[in-house]
Amino acid sequence: MKRYVYADNAATTSVSPEVIAEMMPCFESDWGNPSSLHSKGREAKVILDNARARVARCLGAEPSEIYFTSCGTEADNWAIRGAAMRMKKKGRCHIVTSAIEHHAVLHTCQALEKEGFEITYVGVDEFGTVNLDELREAVTDKTALVAIMYANNEIGTIEPIREICDIAHAKGALMFTDAVQAVGNVEINLKELPVDMLSLSGHKLHAPKGIGALYIRRGVVIDNLIEGGAQE
Repeated sequence: MKRYVYADNAATTSVSPEVIAEMMPCFESDWGNPSSLHSKGREAKVILDNARARVARCLGAEPSEIYFTSCGTEADNWAIRGAAMRMKKKGRCHIVTSAIEHHAVLHTCQALEKEGFEITYVGVDEFGTVNLDELREAVTDKTALVAIMYANNEIGTIEPIREICDIAHAKGALMFTDAVQAVGNVEINLKELPVDMLSLSGHKLHAPKGIGALYIRRGVVIDNLIEGGAQE
């Protein structure tokens, strides 16, 4: 009998039996709208709040700082576009990112470039590490956001996020990191790591596809990605 070995968890993971067991009641009985005031809605809200608290605990964050999305790409788009539009009101229309970001970041930046934002793409060395000297030169008083991934999705390079945060904050810019490939593989404590926003994706962590999250540090305000109700 042939044995199948799956070695592509960087692309996606299988859903773990524990996750399936946790989710089944939500399909069978606890299917209420958590925004509803009746008992079914209140029961669903308890489940949602507990899930939010568990994600926050894993990251060293507060539950109020965790926002669920449909995927990592949506979280990336919201962080970048939301920050750009908010900071534009302060006269900051410049974004700094790296040349090797995930397409969810690069394409969002390219779209904003067509809308009048200035985008600077800093280079990396032979190992994929962002050139910090080049980054320091790129970030100015007009920079709205620095967007650098935590761990590269192709070559696995872990970027010096703390130093990048310091460079961004020294000029008053926000710092966002796409941590889709890092969460679950690298210990992250957001009480100690001063990023303003961080994205993650469930399907990289043995959860199902169709769920992601964006961490937004308390006090950081960004614009909505979509209009509608207040629910996620």
